[in-house]
Amino acid sequence: MIQIQIDDLTVEAEADQSVLDVARANGIELPALCHHPALKPAGVCHLCAVETVGKSGRPTTKLACVLQPKEGLRVKTGGELVRQARRHAFEHLLAMAPQSQSLRQMAVDWGVDIGPAPDGCIRCRLCIRVCREVVGPAALTMEKHGALSYVVPLEGRCIGCGTCVNICPTRVIEVGDQDNVRTISIRDEVIGRHPLERCEGCGALFATPRFLNHIHDRIAPHPDVKEQHQYCPTCSKLFSDRVRTAGRRK
Repeated sequence: MIQIQIDDLTVEAEADQSVLDVARANGIELPALCHHPALKPAGVCHLCAVETVGKSGRPTTKLACVLQPKEGLRVKTGGELVRQARRHAFEHLLAMAPQSQSLRQMAVDWGVDIGPAPDGCIRCRLCIRVCREVVGPAALTMEKHGALSYVVPLEGRCIGCGTCVNICPTRVIEVGDQDNVRTISIRDEVIGRHPLERCEGCGALFATPRFLNHIHDRIAPHPDVKEQHQYCPTCSKLFSDRVRTAGRRK
């Protein structure tokens, strides 16, 4: 048997074992994703880094899954070198699988700060600009949380028009109409929740009262505005076509 030291614990190991196997056999946990006892070690995920002394006599990191025990070997499963190696390994893995919740949770469990999870927003600000410059309510803004800025709603300003949903290039802003209510959200945060009005022509639920009032207020000062009806876009086009046709017949 070979004796090696892992942290402050002296343990016995077989020559054909890996340091990872020896550590786990003695209740010392190390993170690993690419290791399986039925397969030969490959050292792919790089999560099982440990600190040991290299040939130069200086501390270095090795992968515990491929590191063979030798008499007198000393390894450390913590420390700054190990933390750096582990963080780089998690960052590399998350670059390939950024949406993996299990991988992100594993990093948290091992005390590795990998920053906020990707949310699909590219910070183009199209939603903010169209709401302010075209629609008018200015219901969205950018707000800094930690190292990143996020699109967030300004309470009470959303009118439920859905323009931000239509203009979002990554579709991270979503709209859902259910049970006569329209809900607009970004990530898991609700931007606005509104009841829906029915079209006077076909009876379909098509727009929120706040949106209809907003349109009425914007066009009210115009001298050529006719009596307002609550028609959905389809009915509005249909009735407009009928009016134009009737006019041509006269």
